[in-house]
Amino acid sequence: MDKQTLSQTWDQFRQKYGVFLRFLEAFPEDRYQSHPVPGMRTPAELMVHMSGTVVRDIAQGIAKGEITADEAAEDRIAAGMKTKGEMVAFARKCWDQANAAVAGIGDAQLTAMVKTPWDWTFPGWVGFDIMNDEFLHHRGQLYAYARVCGIAPPFIWGFADNAPEFRPSA
Repeated sequence: MDKQTLSQTWDQFRQKYGVFLRFLEAFPEDRYQSHPVPGMRTPAELMVHMSGTVVRDIAQGIAKGEITADEAAEDRIAAGMKTKGEMVAFARKCWDQANAAVAGIGDAQLTAMVKTPWDWTFPGWVGFDIMNDEFLHHRGQLYAYARVCGIAPPFIWGFADNAPEFRPSA
């Protein structure tokens, strides 16, 4: 992957994130802290993990050569959010931070080895594959939660329905 390919990949991811934000807006506020599936993360915990660790922390880590995600703090952060507005604001802030990090990533960062808190290293470009896989895996969990809660989630490819900054650019 080079900078040009990253730009295309990130543009597609931006649109997926827009659908994710629409999901967060559609999910009932009173269900964010619930356990629709016993023994699994709450929707709030998933949202914090996806926005914080998976998107922001991986993007920033690739930019600086080391991912310093603090997954142990995720549950505390999620439990501290009481409203849908706080959750959506957190997800948007994480996006802005990730997007700023990606803007500064060039070919050197994409080929450099990135240290992780998970006891392995990988080239920067691999981190974007991991980010996408993890994001889509957890989005699937959230969509299943929505169905269990009786909510129809947004169409996963409905990019044209996103907020303007997350719509297709062409």
